[in-house]
Formats: sequence, C-alpha cells, structure tokens
Amino acid sequence: MSFTFNELRNSCKDNWHAYLQHDFVRRLGDGTLAPEAFRHYLKQDYLFLIQFGRAFALAAYKSPTLADLRHAKAGLDAIIDLELGLHIDYCTRWNISEQELNELPEARATLAYTRYVLDTGNRGDLLDLHVALAPCLVGYAELARWLTEQPGTVRGESNPYEAWIAMYESAEFQAAAQAEITWLNERLADVPPSRFKQLCRIFDDATRLEIDFWDMGLEQRM
Repeated sequence: MSFTFNELRNSCKDNWHAYLQHDFVRRLGDGTLAPEAFRHYLKQDYLFLIQFGRAFALAAYKSPTLADLRHAKAGLDAIIDLELGLHIDYCTRWNISEQELNELPEARATLAYTRYVLDTGNRGDLLDLHVALAPCLVGYAELARWLTEQPGTVRGESNPYEAWIAMYESAEFQAAAQAEITWLNERLADVPPSRFKQLCRIFDDATRLEIDFWDMGLEQRM
C-alpha cells in the first residue's frame, strides 16, 4: 500500500481545518485582528523561526543521501535567508526592532512546538522530523491560498496584514512548500501501515501545537 501527504493530512482532518481556519487566521484575512495580538505573534514567530532553522540543520545532519542533504539545505536557506529576513523587515514596520526580538523570552506555546519538533527529530529519523515540520511549512502555504479564496478576505492597503498574506502566497514560499510535499510523498510511498500510523500521530501532535500557537497570538499569552 502506498501512502501520500494528502492521506497524512486527512488523518487529522478536523485539527487541520481548525489550524488553517483559526480565528487568528480569519482575522488576519479580514483585517480585524487586534494590532497588539499581531505584534505579540510577530515577536514569537521570530523565535519560532530560529528554532525551525535549527530543525532544518538537524535534518541536514540526519540526511543519508546527497539529495536529502540538498533538500535540507534548501529548507534552511528558505528560513534563514528568505523568511527570517522578511520577518525582521516586517517587524520593523510594526516598530519592533531586531534588538527587541533578540531579547525576548519564548512563550510556552513557542517552546512546546519547536522543542517537540527537535525532540521528534532527535529521537526518530529524517522522515519523523519532516512530518513534524510539515504543518508549519505546508500549512502556511495552504492557509495563504485559503485566505485568497475567501470572500471576506480584504486585500490591498485597507488590510494592515496584506504584506503577511502576500509573503506566504508568494511563488517562492509556495514552491518551497510544494517541494516539501514532493519529498514527503516519495518517502511515504514506501512505509508500511504500522509506520504510517506512527507518522499520523506525529503530524496530528504538531498540528495541535500549531493551533496552540495561534491561540497564544490571539490571547497574547506568554
């Protein structure tokens, strides 16, 4: 039996929808999210991305082939050279300096998800690590597409979060997410049902932790 990423995603359909269509995401789309909530999220997302950079560095270490190593390097480059740079510039527009970002403590939700990913990668193999990472990389690309399809989403200068939506719907980010899906599909095709069940649990856990991260932003929790 051959498995795919779609089956992995469908194994936790309810949580996946709760993650993609969270109130935080909806309010980003219609422009009604409280600015204080967004600033809190931006700060924690900076810390989140640094830990995900470490996770892709771990993926490089765990890579058994040159192709896997190149894929891990591409993921690391996407975070360190693309997303983090854009994030720092974007934070500046919201009057958050890079120095302030570097002095922040991590919220509990930030700690929970990022350390779960790193722990999963350390205990398991490369596929375990990528499955734990997938809700972030693939999920953000999917929710950006979902937002563009919603009639209530406000685009342009009238939405203060337009640049955030545009970043994740960009061709570069969408291509990175698709490359991750392709990589996962190639590996999932060879796993037996018992192994796929384990991976579904990892994916569901990571998705639930992503929901908690939205909750943290919306409620401005530490």
